[in-house]
Amino acid sequence: MEYDVDYLVVGSGFGGSVSAYRLRQKGYSVAVMEMGKRWSAETYPPSNWHFHRWLWRPMLGLKGFFNIKWFKHVLVLHGNAVGGGSITYANTLLVPKPEIWQQGSWAGLKDWDAEMPAYYATAQKMLGVTENRILGPADHILQEAAEDWGCGDTFYKTQVGVFFGDEGDTPGKSYPDPYFDGEGPDRNSCIGCGGCMVGCRHNAKNSLDKNYLYLAEKQGVEVFAETRVVDVVPLNGKADGEDGYEITTVSSTSILSRNKRRWRAKAVVFAGSSLGTQELLFKLRDKKSLPNISQQLGRRVRTNAESLIGVRLPKADNMDEGIAIGSGIYLDDKTHIEATRYPRGSDAMGLLVTAMIRGNTDWRRIFNWLYTMMRLLVSNPKQALGAMIPFGLARQTIIMLCMQTLDGHIDMLYKRRWYWPFSKRMVSFGPKIPAHIPEASEFALKAARRLGGMAGSLITEVLFNIPATAHCMGGAGMGRSADDGVVDVQSRVFGYKNMLVCDGSTLSSNLGVNPSLTITALSEHAMAYIPAKHAPAEADVIASTTAVAG
Repeated sequence: MEYDVDYLVVGSGFGGSVSAYRLRQKGYSVAVMEMGKRWSAETYPPSNWHFHRWLWRPMLGLKGFFNIKWFKHVLVLHGNAVGGGSITYANTLLVPKPEIWQQGSWAGLKDWDAEMPAYYATAQKMLGVTENRILGPADHILQEAAEDWGCGDTFYKTQVGVFFGDEGDTPGKSYPDPYFDGEGPDRNSCIGCGGCMVGCRHNAKNSLDKNYLYLAEKQGVEVFAETRVVDVVPLNGKADGEDGYEITTVSSTSILSRNKRRWRAKAVVFAGSSLGTQELLFKLRDKKSLPNISQQLGRRVRTNAESLIGVRLPKADNMDEGIAIGSGIYLDDKTHIEATRYPRGSDAMGLLVTAMIRGNTDWRRIFNWLYTMMRLLVSNPKQALGAMIPFGLARQTIIMLCMQTLDGHIDMLYKRRWYWPFSKRMVSFGPKIPAHIPEASEFALKAARRLGGMAGSLITEVLFNIPATAHCMGGAGMGRSADDGVVDVQSRVFGYKNMLVCDGSTLSSNLGVNPSLTITALSEHAMAYIPAKHAPAEADVIASTTAVAG
């Protein structure tokens, strides 16, 4: 058989970039298909009010790197670009607590506690993980609020993928590659502008286009931006993919010119994020291209048990200073809060924020909200009106990202909607998951009272009892067989050869921390089981062209 490439990787986020780099090191030819665009410091939007360069809705002319998807059970915030979600994520890279490996469908599949530390260490070195050095005003407020709550001893500075430079040097100073013995790009030290989630314009954020993906492309991996995979079919009638696959791609941003192309690859790695991989596999199973995908697809989709809340301080003017997530605390063993920020002027998320309410989560919550707003308008009209105006949100608000390790999930189906019978899409179903975390809400309300501010949460949580998450996980989880998972312990897809999933869809329990580091470590774990294409001596020559960990 002749192939265009040995491996075709769908997606260039944490799983896709790790896969592309490690496979190239092992001697394989690799192509990466990325639906999003390629970005640089010169092309990032000045703020998230520039919707056409921030939001991703290409058919509406919005070709940014941030996306919002609304389901019945959850509002999902995620990114897509060359470099995946690393372009817009908050560069927080934490190792979860050990008990997460004893929960969910991956529990007992192997001795995770013994095996994973080495892969976490590799991921940390490649991503340049270090302790945050820039504590902004929002971080200090979080620490004071934690002390007032009685958990001040849990306050910590986050582990982040940010380059801070040498102690004492002027922020923004340029340095030759500090991570890969000169094989990586030059870097600049962080200036603490808070702009991580709108694209780092100062060359300090360790996004994937500065490490894994950068090195992969330097070694010959081709990345095809603005390209969507629409079909994957086993070659030669071999239903299990033994002879490889034919992959069809089209343009993801062009309405008139589809630029259809067919590829022949020996193997495929799905790495399009939890939602992206689920949706693609649903479509491929539904159209009989890959009919043997497990019926567990779409099951046990997790949200990290999250709630997005905050405290707006009308008199504040510096809550945007620092890095995107600079610190965190633990209210208890299960409840984790991080101080989060957007850069000055990036207030668009304020369109989704309203006053926090207590009490009912059923239909009465709307009346509770109306009563809360009316009371605010009477007692403090300036503050109430300020809550409804998004402008100034970034410089006046300490955003609190709350996560829990409590087990809970939703499920996804691929079906026609009653109001649009012409096509199918993913829909959530099953019991509702909690839209707010009582102890976190009380924490925010208490901090607001002490600081003279107003506690807020997302409109979807208050009015519709729908939580939001920036960390959608699962849906193609691990299992012992296709009866209880989509992939095995090595991330190989049940029912097919030469096919893997390496992204957040394989995560099989709520982590309680930001998942990017775990996705990276699990992808390293999956790649470790793939043998080198060439003899060891030849493979070593390829691997030696860059200095890496592990």
